[in-house]
Amino acid sequence: MSEMDESSLSAAEDAAPVRKRPRPGERRQQILQTLASMLEQPGAERVTTASLAAKIGVSEAALYRHFASKAQMFEGLIDFVDQSVIGLIRQVTDREPVGPNQAARIVALLLQFAEKNPGMCRVMTGDALVLEHERLQERINLLFDKIEAQLRQSLREANAASSTPTVDTQVQASVLVAFMQGRLQRFVRSGFKREPSEHLQAALARML
Repeated sequence: MSEMDESSLSAAEDAAPVRKRPRPGERRQQILQTLASMLEQPGAERVTTASLAAKIGVSEAALYRHFASKAQMFEGLIDFVDQSVIGLIRQVTDREPVGPNQAARIVALLLQFAEKNPGMCRVMTGDALVLEHERLQERINLLFDKIEAQLRQSLREANAASSTPTVDTQVQASVLVAFMQGRLQRFVRSGFKREPSEHLQAALARML
């Protein structure tokens, strides 16, 4: 090899990008973000660890260095959903007085969150959790129980004058949660075409 060739090779090696190892936590975050993006594909099939690893460009063994199982990966997404939902509810309760308007605002914000995060919407409906560990669906059920409990609290004073305030509040809150779940399911099953916020204010006005 001539001196020129050796010099060119050395320059090329110097110019070649050095592949940096992800910082602690970065790979874990990348895995969760990639999983969420794969769930955003309309009509997406069940995500396997093999397809997830291939999408990231690592081995399946590399995934298991950060998560003990695929169920734990989904739990990471559920943690994100749970924290986001509780955060949005807190925003409303801090700013809006209790009553029907507070309940309507909570429902609207949660549906908008799902609309902006289709992958998370598939988690919230349980669509992405089919054939996965049953504890994942239990966590989603618990999340909607929390939402319903907050809606009951928001609506309690509005029904105080009713002859059956507790029953009326429970029924109203359960109807709102069922409406939310129906809108989320429709969004997923339409391939993310039928938006959860469609005619939302008119629908909430009829229920409240």
